Amino acid sequence: MLVLAISLAALGVSLSALSVIGVVAIAAGVVLVRGGAAGPRAQLALGLAIGVMIAGYTLIDREGVQRAAPLPYLELVLAGPAVVYAMLIGRLRGRAALKAQLRPRTALIAAGTLGAYLLVLAALQRAPAAPVAAVREVSVVIATGAAAAFLGEPVGRRRLGGAALVTAGIAAVALG
Repeated sequence: MLVLAISLAALGVSLSALSVIGVVAIAAGVVLVRGGAAGPRAQLALGLAIGVMIAGYTLIDREGVQRAAPLPYLELVLAGPAVVYAMLIGRLRGRAALKAQLRPRTALIAAGTLGAYLLVLAALQRAPAAPVAAVREVSVVIATGAAAAFLGEPVGRRRLGGAALVTAGIAAVALG
């Protein structure tokens, strides 16, 4: 919703009414699947801060891939932090601890993470940021389904309704 609001109000992005309805439906569906905003204020503030950061980097990524192809952009964005992180961990925990984490499983996880981010960048290159950001939230529905299937978590009417709303929202975004 933050990406949608900033895109429309500050960046002059125009979206079809169906796309806006789709983004709002996805956001509402995610709230239904995830549950409401209850808890200590510090946790709510942290959640809002994380949302603001995600909205910020999504909008920056959208602008970045308009000027560079997704793969070189990804390399430029992640190369510096990766080097600094490796140096920091090497310094704090020793090179042996860093080397111990370099396993095939780590490489597989890294490849999956980079591949997913690359797909988001490719989508941002082709579509406005708000619909892409909203569709990314389908992961909440997938995680809920997996939790129900593999962990035996209960999925009531509210969660099922939220999942249906997310699906309808994605369809609206795709058609918009």
